[in-house]
Amino acid sequence: MVIHSSSVRLDSFTLESGATLTAVDVAYQTYGVLNGARSNAILILHAFSGDAHAAGISEETGKPGWWDNMIGPGKAFNTDLYYVICTNVLGGCRGTTGPSSLDPATGKPYAMSFPVITIRDMVRLQKRVTDSFGIERLLAAAGGSMGGMQALEWAVSFPQGVAAAIPIATTARHTAQQIAFNEVGRQAVLADPDWNNGDYYGGTPPARGLAVARMVGHITYMSDESMREKFGRKLRSREKKGYDFSGDFEVENYLRYRGSEFVNRFDANSYLYITKAMDLFDLSNGSLTLASVFEKVTARFLVISFTSDWLYPSYQSQEIVRALRGRNCDVAYCELPSNHGHDAFLVDVAEQSDLVRGFLASTFSRETR
Repeated sequence: MVIHSSSVRLDSFTLESGATLTAVDVAYQTYGVLNGARSNAILILHAFSGDAHAAGISEETGKPGWWDNMIGPGKAFNTDLYYVICTNVLGGCRGTTGPSSLDPATGKPYAMSFPVITIRDMVRLQKRVTDSFGIERLLAAAGGSMGGMQALEWAVSFPQGVAAAIPIATTARHTAQQIAFNEVGRQAVLADPDWNNGDYYGGTPPARGLAVARMVGHITYMSDESMREKFGRKLRSREKKGYDFSGDFEVENYLRYRGSEFVNRFDANSYLYITKAMDLFDLSNGSLTLASVFEKVTARFLVISFTSDWLYPSYQSQEIVRALRGRNCDVAYCELPSNHGHDAFLVDVAEQSDLVRGFLASTFSRETR
């Protein structure tokens, strides 16, 4: 598999809010080879804490990409056939301009002077990147969770720019509960004394607050059944309870590990901005019906949800499917059985791969005949 890592720089980019960023960098990785007709390009869209390293082994960390079990030769996104692109989202901290980037006007990190961004901003920036590759029409835009939001936005914002959309384990808008979980995480960051109103670069980052935010988030990614199977009430490295707060249970230790691991690779301000973008996302634009926004859509859809996903439960995917069918759009839907909760789209890939593989093959056939 041919892997290429690079970045694109744009002189300026105007956001949905009206604010303008200058000298915007977008980090990306590509896998496979773009064909002569530029008709085999697939854009992979990462979830909240992901980045452009979607597949292959990272030269920097030695770790596989976050969707390595789905992208590669012979896999669902077959790089022997397709040219796969993954960009780090706007507001991120892994090579794309975000609050930790230097503001050209001051030479200092943006911090909280970085303007609020939206999912639509992320997608419009991605379109600028694919345009720079000479790709007029993507074969597909695909992703899970926040990546699914972006896939939906691609189909709506650029109806002629994408042949197919694959939104997985996602929603057309956050519910009050989903916003609430994000707000708890944000407040954990804001309450950390080291946050310093976002101006912590060059000093001590708000690691404790960000770790707690990640712990809360990670609970929502799993299911009651998966946590029961993995941890139950097993004690951590001791035969009896310690009657203290050092952590008696394995699940406590696991969450603390996940939290501490997260702070080593993610920026707290990016956490604030990206979760806010997810909460602001509403495909229906607040006033329109969901079906009405699909009026000009030409893409085919494969919508996938998972039975145990309580963060983005199946009814939210089914709402999208009903709206698409209400506009006579070409849509296939499958709810896959899993006990892994929201994380299922990352780990339960066998049936998911079969669905994606067949859907892409039929889409490519239609596009090239």
